[in-house]
Amino acid sequence: MSEDKPISTKARIKPRAAFVPADAAREAEAAQVPGLAARIAAAHVIADVVQGGRRLDERFSPQAVPQRVAGLDARDAALARSIASAAIRRLGTIRHALAALMDKGLPKQGARLEWPMIVAAAQIFFLDTPDHAAVDLAVRAARLEPKTAPFAGLVNGVLRNLVRRREEFLDCDPLELDTPSWLAQRWTKTYGEAQARAFARAHMLEPPLDVTVKSEPERWAERLDGVVMPTGSVRLRTLEPIAGLEGYEEGEWWVQDAAAALPARLLRAEPDERILDMCAAPGGKTAQLAQARALVTALDRSAERLKLLAANLQRARLHADIAVGDATSFQARPFDAILVDAPCSATGTIRRHPDVAWIKKPGDLDALASLQSKMLDRAAALLRPGGRMVYCTCSLEPEEGEAQVAAFLRRQPDMRRIPIDAEGEGIPHEFVTAEGDLRSLPSHWPAEEPRLRGVDGFFAARFSRRG
Repeated sequence: MSEDKPISTKARIKPRAAFVPADAAREAEAAQVPGLAARIAAAHVIADVVQGGRRLDERFSPQAVPQRVAGLDARDAALARSIASAAIRRLGTIRHALAALMDKGLPKQGARLEWPMIVAAAQIFFLDTPDHAAVDLAVRAARLEPKTAPFAGLVNGVLRNLVRRREEFLDCDPLELDTPSWLAQRWTKTYGEAQARAFARAHMLEPPLDVTVKSEPERWAERLDGVVMPTGSVRLRTLEPIAGLEGYEEGEWWVQDAAAALPARLLRAEPDERILDMCAAPGGKTAQLAQARALVTALDRSAERLKLLAANLQRARLHADIAVGDATSFQARPFDAILVDAPCSATGTIRRHPDVAWIKKPGDLDALASLQSKMLDRAAALLRPGGRMVYCTCSLEPEEGEAQVAAFLRRQPDMRRIPIDAEGEGIPHEFVTAEGDLRSLPSHWPAEEPRLRGVDGFFAARFSRRG
């Protein structure tokens, strides 16, 4: 171990194996130690995300295979999720710190040590866990497995040094450590270094919960301990489970980032208009359109995700026709308006979904941009003359925004852009580009309370079909 020489994370600590207790007997032993099973579950989830490319939310789903939180009570499952989220949000910082404390990196026979050590480091750095508990439980986790048991002393020593040098390691550059290099380079090139650093700082903080309310945002802000955003969304201060909050069961509101609520508003849905919501699940934008009393068709290729949409609409006491199908080949008579909520890299949602930073790859962009082009062309064919269309993505990448729109307008000469009127439509001026499109950034929306800052990165452009 080294007290003073940092070592490249990439060179020293590489994920090689998941942390897996070998049999049911050891799992039963873990269950006897308060909090240990939750830490082991968090280690499993982190390995699934970082090594297996799985989505964090999906790993906590009741349908997840394998099921990582089976047998945990609600409190321990929530703890596992909190640890895993914090660890993935600041994975680069954690790995850098652990690498700096191990001259030779992880022992060849102890590669699985990385995951319980990351779990402990997340607690030491970012959560309210007592240091001694984080260290002790990581050591216990190491002892549970024959291959890692011989290195329990190493775990103890490294983590104790981590506690002593905590402030040193937390004084870091999140753009360098907690942002994959390919994203850091892209954002610096597209937005400039200052803005790229602002993105990285925004991603350090766990985001607040935003909700879209059916009516009376001021009243619901008061009832839910929140603030009304300039766009009409309500941002909550509370950390209570959403299902227990007033108005949830009655369907008076639904969870939706303030920026994510804007594209459906830009469509300006009118009562009885026939509207197609492409890639509609999980249904926040569908609910907005249905709330406007439009006749909505919610289209998605995933029947499972549409079940979630149907449940959300049922809770909100709203209706939409649900269709399972491929947006690039969907057939129907022309619609008055279409919302193309296109599949994308989702890099604008890293503050809310930190796993995106580690599971997306540069090569994903070309395939996604191609799919978006096909969806836009199909949507144009399904739009009646004089009809309106909004294309949106939760991405910060130009290929899934500005460049996509420019190519679409070249391919479709009967489509024209409808610029956003920031003042007239209640959109913050800083969200509107020179061309009149929507471009929200994670660094937008400063607030005195750090946890009330920021929005998801969204792009949206609005068109009409000449006729």
